[in-house]
Amino acid sequence: MTLSLTRSVSFTARHRLFDERLTAAENRIRFGETVDDHAHTYTVSVTLAGEPDPVTGELLDLGKLDRLLTDRVVQPLDGASLNEAVPVFSSGGKLATCEALAAWLFDDLITLLPPNLRLERVRVAEDATLHADCTGT
Repeated sequence: MTLSLTRSVSFTARHRLFDERLTAAENRIRFGETVDDHAHTYTVSVTLAGEPDPVTGELLDLGKLDRLLTDRVVQPLDGASLNEAVPVFSSGGKLATCEALAAWLFDDLITLLPPNLRLERVRVAEDATLHADCTGT
């Protein structure tokens, strides 16, 4: 039997959309007010799947999952500027979008899971009306 488990965490962070290849005026035309630094309360939902432990029925001890999400998501990003705190954004490689954040978190978290689990999805929501999902490559 395969089960899945989803845990959500929240943090508040700032970001701005700005493409360094464009002029300030071109960025303003393309991204509007989002070129200015602004904050969101993000919700990150991580879905794991796999075979449950035959004794406990758990996929993963929730304490371990909570520590992982606190250490890798909440602590480094809460109160931060995503444009500075996330390497793919600070290098200018990608825009600080929720899609790119979901992909970056997926790539980071997948390397830290026990081999009996699959990372099915990382969802990043900026608010109740916008979210992005990464389900891997």
